[in-house]
Amino acid sequence: MSVIPQTVSRTPGRTGNWLSLKKILLLIAIVLVVLFSLAPVLWQLLTSFKVNEDIAAVPTVYFPKRFTFSHYIELFTRRPFWHYIFNSAFVSITSTALALAVGAPAAYALARLRPWGERVILASILIVTLFPGILLFLGLLEIIQALRLGNNYLSLIIPYTAINLPLTILVLKSFFQQLPKDLEDSARVDGYNTFQLLWQIVLPMTLPALVTTGILTFIFAWNEFIFALTFMTREELKTIPVAAAQLGGATVFEIPYGAIAAATVLGTLPLVLLVLFFQRRIVQGLTAGAVKG
Repeated sequence: MSVIPQTVSRTPGRTGNWLSLKKILLLIAIVLVVLFSLAPVLWQLLTSFKVNEDIAAVPTVYFPKRFTFSHYIELFTRRPFWHYIFNSAFVSITSTALALAVGAPAAYALARLRPWGERVILASILIVTLFPGILLFLGLLEIIQALRLGNNYLSLIIPYTAINLPLTILVLKSFFQQLPKDLEDSARVDGYNTFQLLWQIVLPMTLPALVTTGILTFIFAWNEFIFALTFMTREELKTIPVAAAQLGGATVFEIPYGAIAAATVLGTLPLVLLVLFFQRRIVQGLTAGAVKG
Protein backbone atom coordinates (compact mmCIF):
# COMPACT_ATOMS: atom_id res chain seq x y z
CA MET A 1 0.00 0.00 0.00
CA SER A 2 1.60 3.24 -1.16
CA VAL A 3 1.19 6.56 0.49
CA ILE A 4 0.62 9.49 -1.84
CA PRO A 5 2.44 12.57 -0.52
CA GLN A 6 0.25 15.56 0.00
CA THR A 7 1.44 18.97 -1.08
CA VAL A 8 0.39 22.09 0.70
CA SER A 9 -0.60 24.80 -1.70
CA ARG A 10 -1.32 28.40 -0.91
CA THR A 11 -4.71 29.63 -1.71
CA PRO A 12 -4.82 32.14 -4.55
CA GLY A 13 -6.69 34.59 -2.39
CA ARG A 14 -3.97 34.83 0.25
CA THR A 15 -1.23 35.18 -2.39
CA GLY A 16 -3.14 37.94 -4.12
CA ASN A 17 -3.74 39.76 -0.86
CA TRP A 18 -0.04 39.53 0.05
CA LEU A 19 1.03 40.93 -3.35
CA SER A 20 -1.46 43.77 -3.13
CA LEU A 21 -0.24 44.60 0.38
CA LYS A 22 3.35 44.73 -0.85
CA LYS A 23 2.34 47.07 -3.67
CA ILE A 24 0.49 49.33 -1.26
CA LEU A 25 3.46 49.48 1.12
CA LEU A 26 5.82 50.17 -1.78
CA LEU A 27 3.56 52.96 -3.04
CA ILE A 28 3.39 54.50 0.43
CA ALA A 29 7.20 54.35 0.75
CA ILE A 30 7.62 56.03 -2.64
CA VAL A 31 5.17 58.78 -1.74
CA LEU A 32 6.95 59.42 1.58
CA VAL A 33 10.36 59.62 -0.10
CA VAL A 34 9.04 62.01 -2.75
CA LEU A 35 7.39 64.22 -0.14
CA PHE A 36 10.54 64.24 1.98
CA SER A 37 12.66 65.21 -1.04
CA LEU A 38 10.31 67.83 -2.46
CA ALA A 39 9.18 69.40 0.82
CA PRO A 40 11.98 72.03 0.91
CA VAL A 41 11.32 72.89 -2.73
CA LEU A 42 7.59 73.24 -2.11
CA TRP A 43 8.27 75.36 0.98
CA GLN A 44 10.49 77.77 -0.97
CA LEU A 45 7.97 77.96 -3.80
CA LEU A 46 5.07 78.76 -1.47
CA THR A 47 7.15 81.27 0.50
CA SER A 48 8.02 83.14 -2.69
CA PHE A 49 4.29 83.78 -3.25
CA LYS A 50 3.35 84.58 0.37
CA VAL A 51 2.67 88.09 1.60
CA ASN A 52 4.99 89.33 4.34
CA GLU A 53 2.29 88.98 6.99
CA ASP A 54 1.90 85.26 6.29
CA ILE A 55 5.67 84.74 6.23
CA ALA A 56 6.07 86.25 9.71
CA ALA A 57 2.82 84.82 11.10
CA VAL A 58 2.81 82.69 14.26
CA PRO A 59 1.75 79.89 14.05
CA THR A 60 3.30 79.23 10.70
CA VAL A 61 1.10 79.53 7.63
CA TYR A 62 2.01 76.52 5.50
CA PHE A 63 -0.51 76.95 2.69
CA PRO A 64 -1.34 80.62 2.20
CA LYS A 65 -4.67 81.91 1.00
CA ARG A 66 -3.20 85.19 -0.24
CA PHE A 67 -0.65 85.19 -3.05
CA THR A 68 1.58 87.95 -4.38
CA PHE A 69 4.19 88.46 -7.10
CA SER A 70 5.77 91.40 -5.31
CA HIS A 71 8.85 89.40 -4.25
CA TYR A 72 9.66 88.54 -7.87
CA ILE A 73 9.03 92.11 -8.98
CA GLU A 74 11.29 93.35 -6.19
CA LEU A 75 14.18 91.25 -7.49
CA PHE A 76 14.18 93.03 -10.83
CA THR A 77 13.36 96.53 -9.59
CA ARG A 78 15.63 96.86 -6.56
CA ARG A 79 18.40 94.58 -7.85
CA PRO A 80 20.00 93.99 -11.28
CA PHE A 81 18.78 90.38 -11.26
CA TRP A 82 18.97 90.12 -15.04
CA HIS A 83 22.72 90.68 -14.71
CA TYR A 84 22.96 87.86 -12.18
CA ILE A 85 21.13 85.48 -14.51
CA PHE A 86 23.35 86.46 -17.44
CA ASN A 87 26.53 86.04 -15.37
CA SER A 88 25.56 82.57 -14.17
CA ALA A 89 24.46 81.48 -17.63
CA PHE A 90 27.56 82.85 -19.38
CA VAL A 91 30.03 81.35 -16.92
CA SER A 92 28.24 77.98 -16.79
CA ILE A 93 27.77 77.60 -20.55
CA THR A 94 31.32 78.70 -21.36
CA SER A 95 32.96 76.41 -18.79
CA THR A 96 30.77 73.50 -19.92
CA ALA A 97 31.69 74.04 -23.56
CA LEU A 98 35.40 74.24 -22.73
CA ALA A 99 35.27 71.12 -20.57
CA LEU A 100 33.63 69.15 -23.38
CA ALA A 101 35.91 70.62 -26.05
CA VAL A 102 39.04 69.65 -24.13
CA GLY A 103 37.73 66.52 -22.42
CA ALA A 104 36.34 64.76 -25.51
CA PRO A 105 39.66 64.59 -27.47
CA ALA A 106 41.54 63.67 -24.29
CA ALA A 107 39.09 60.89 -23.48
CA TYR A 108 39.24 59.56 -27.05
CA ALA A 109 43.03 59.56 -26.96
CA LEU A 110 43.05 57.56 -23.71
CA ALA A 111 40.41 55.12 -24.99
CA ARG A 112 41.72 54.46 -28.49
CA LEU A 113 45.23 55.83 -29.06
CA ARG A 114 46.70 54.27 -25.89
CA PRO A 115 49.38 56.92 -25.18
CA TRP A 116 52.54 56.18 -23.22
CA GLY A 117 51.93 56.29 -19.46
CA GLU A 118 48.20 55.70 -19.83
CA ARG A 119 47.78 54.16 -16.38
CA VAL A 120 49.65 56.99 -14.70
CA ILE A 121 47.49 59.54 -16.51
CA LEU A 122 44.26 57.75 -15.53
CA ALA A 123 45.40 57.44 -11.92
CA SER A 124 46.21 61.16 -11.83
CA ILE A 125 42.81 62.03 -13.29
CA LEU A 126 41.06 59.83 -10.74
CA ILE A 127 42.97 61.41 -7.86
CA VAL A 128 42.10 64.90 -9.08
CA THR A 129 38.45 63.87 -9.35
CA LEU A 130 38.41 62.72 -5.72
CA PHE A 131 40.30 65.81 -4.52
CA PRO A 132 37.99 68.34 -2.77
CA GLY A 133 37.79 71.53 -4.77
CA ILE A 134 37.66 73.73 -1.68
CA LEU A 135 41.25 72.77 -0.86
CA LEU A 136 42.31 74.55 -4.06
CA PHE A 137 40.82 77.82 -2.88
CA LEU A 138 43.91 79.46 -1.37
CA GLY A 139 46.11 78.48 -4.30
CA LEU A 140 43.58 79.78 -6.80
CA LEU A 141 43.26 83.01 -4.85
CA GLU A 142 47.01 83.59 -5.13
CA ILE A 143 46.92 82.88 -8.86
CA ILE A 144 43.94 85.18 -9.42
CA GLN A 145 45.68 87.97 -7.56
CA ALA A 146 48.97 87.44 -9.41
CA LEU A 147 47.30 87.47 -12.82
CA ARG A 148 44.93 90.29 -11.82
CA LEU A 149 41.86 88.35 -12.91
CA GLY A 150 39.65 89.55 -10.08
CA ASN A 151 36.20 90.72 -11.20
CA ASN A 152 36.74 88.96 -14.52
CA TYR A 153 34.72 86.10 -15.98
CA LEU A 154 37.95 84.16 -16.54
CA SER A 155 38.46 83.92 -12.77
CA LEU A 156 35.43 81.60 -12.68
CA ILE A 157 35.53 79.98 -16.12
CA ILE A 158 39.08 78.63 -15.79
CA PRO A 159 38.63 77.01 -12.33
CA TYR A 160 35.23 75.56 -13.24
CA THR A 161 36.65 74.04 -16.41
CA ALA A 162 39.68 72.62 -14.63
CA ILE A 163 37.63 71.10 -11.80
CA ASN A 164 35.09 69.47 -14.13
CA LEU A 165 37.59 68.29 -16.74
CA PRO A 166 38.66 65.04 -14.96
CA LEU A 167 35.06 63.88 -14.54
CA THR A 168 34.36 64.70 -18.19
CA ILE A 169 37.35 62.65 -19.33
CA LEU A 170 36.44 59.62 -17.21
CA VAL A 171 32.80 59.51 -18.33
CA LEU A 172 33.54 60.01 -22.02
CA LYS A 173 36.40 57.51 -21.97
CA SER A 174 34.07 54.74 -20.79
CA PHE A 175 31.71 55.57 -23.66
CA PHE A 176 34.43 55.60 -26.31
CA GLN A 177 35.62 52.19 -25.17
CA GLN A 178 32.16 50.72 -25.80
CA LEU A 179 32.02 51.83 -29.44
CA PRO A 180 32.81 49.12 -32.01
CA LYS A 181 36.28 49.60 -33.46
CA ASP A 182 35.20 48.14 -36.81
CA LEU A 183 33.27 51.34 -37.53
CA GLU A 184 36.35 53.46 -36.90
CA ASP A 185 38.52 51.15 -39.00
CA SER A 186 36.06 51.44 -41.88
CA ALA A 187 36.13 55.23 -41.60
CA ARG A 188 39.92 55.24 -41.71
CA VAL A 189 39.82 53.11 -44.85
CA ASP A 190 37.54 55.76 -46.37
CA GLY A 191 40.18 58.42 -45.70
CA TYR A 192 39.05 59.94 -42.38
CA ASN A 193 41.80 61.31 -40.19
CA THR A 194 41.63 61.22 -36.39
CA PHE A 195 39.98 64.63 -36.03
CA GLN A 196 37.36 63.91 -38.72
CA LEU A 197 36.71 60.51 -37.18
CA LEU A 198 36.13 62.07 -33.75
CA TRP A 199 34.03 65.01 -34.96
CA GLN A 200 31.87 63.36 -37.62
CA ILE A 201 31.42 59.80 -36.36
CA VAL A 202 32.38 59.24 -32.73
CA LEU A 203 30.87 62.33 -31.08
CA PRO A 204 27.42 61.99 -32.74
CA MET A 205 27.29 58.39 -31.51
CA THR A 206 28.12 59.43 -27.94
CA LEU A 207 25.51 62.18 -27.65
CA PRO A 208 24.05 60.76 -24.38
CA ALA A 209 27.50 60.92 -22.79
CA LEU A 210 28.03 64.49 -23.95
CA VAL A 211 24.64 65.53 -22.59
CA THR A 212 25.23 63.79 -19.26
CA THR A 213 28.66 65.25 -18.64
CA GLY A 214 27.59 68.63 -19.96
CA ILE A 215 24.65 68.85 -17.57
CA LEU A 216 26.76 67.75 -14.60
CA THR A 217 29.34 70.40 -15.45
CA PHE A 218 26.67 73.04 -15.97
CA ILE A 219 24.99 72.28 -12.63
CA PHE A 220 28.29 72.55 -10.75
CA ALA A 221 29.16 75.88 -12.37
CA TRP A 222 25.64 77.24 -11.87
CA ASN A 223 25.50 76.37 -8.15
CA GLU A 224 29.11 77.14 -7.17
CA PHE A 225 29.33 79.70 -4.37
CA ILE A 226 32.76 80.05 -2.73
CA PHE A 227 34.78 80.99 -5.83
CA ALA A 228 32.05 83.30 -7.13
CA LEU A 229 31.78 85.00 -3.75
CA THR A 230 35.52 85.67 -3.51
CA PHE A 231 36.58 86.37 -7.10
CA MET A 232 33.57 88.55 -8.06
CA THR A 233 33.07 91.57 -5.80
CA ARG A 234 31.42 93.99 -8.23
CA GLU A 235 27.64 94.00 -7.98
CA GLU A 236 27.00 93.66 -11.72
CA LEU A 237 29.28 90.60 -11.98
CA LYS A 238 27.80 88.47 -9.20
CA THR A 239 26.15 85.14 -9.93
CA ILE A 240 22.74 83.99 -8.71
CA PRO A 241 23.91 81.99 -5.63
CA VAL A 242 25.96 84.93 -4.34
CA ALA A 243 23.26 87.48 -5.12
CA ALA A 244 20.59 85.39 -3.37
CA ALA A 245 22.76 85.01 -0.27
CA GLN A 246 23.42 88.76 -0.10
CA LEU A 247 19.88 90.02 -0.54
CA GLY A 248 19.06 92.66 2.05
CA GLY A 249 15.86 94.17 3.36
CA ALA A 250 14.70 97.73 3.79
CA THR A 251 16.50 97.93 7.15
CA VAL A 252 19.63 96.34 8.57
CA PHE A 253 17.72 93.94 10.79
CA GLU A 254 15.16 92.87 8.17
CA ILE A 255 15.63 89.53 6.43
CA PRO A 256 13.70 89.44 3.12
CA TYR A 257 12.58 85.82 3.25
CA GLY A 258 10.16 86.30 0.37
CA ALA A 259 12.78 87.80 -1.94
CA ILE A 260 15.31 85.13 -0.99
CA ALA A 261 12.77 82.40 -1.74
CA ALA A 262 11.94 84.02 -5.09
CA ALA A 263 15.63 84.23 -5.99
CA THR A 264 16.05 80.57 -5.02
CA VAL A 265 13.15 79.54 -7.23
CA LEU A 266 14.46 81.54 -10.18
CA GLY A 267 17.93 80.09 -9.68
CA THR A 268 16.66 76.51 -9.51
CA LEU A 269 14.09 76.67 -12.31
CA PRO A 270 16.60 76.58 -15.23
CA LEU A 271 18.26 73.47 -13.77
CA VAL A 272 14.91 71.72 -13.32
CA LEU A 273 13.85 72.51 -16.88
CA LEU A 274 17.24 71.41 -18.21
CA VAL A 275 17.13 68.06 -16.43
CA LEU A 276 13.51 67.41 -17.43
CA PHE A 277 14.21 68.26 -21.06
CA PHE A 278 17.25 65.95 -21.27
CA GLN A 279 15.95 63.32 -18.85
CA ARG A 280 16.08 60.45 -21.31
CA ARG A 281 19.59 61.34 -22.48
CA ILE A 282 20.79 61.58 -18.88
CA VAL A 283 19.45 58.12 -18.04
CA GLN A 284 21.06 56.65 -21.16
CA GLY A 285 24.36 58.32 -20.35
CA LEU A 286 24.49 57.23 -16.72
CA THR A 287 23.47 53.62 -17.37
CA ALA A 288 25.68 53.11 -20.42
CA GLY A 289 28.65 54.81 -18.80
CA ALA A 290 28.40 52.57 -15.75
CA VAL A 291 28.66 49.32 -17.68
CA LYS A 292 32.30 49.46 -18.59
CA GLY A 293 35.09 51.75 -17.49
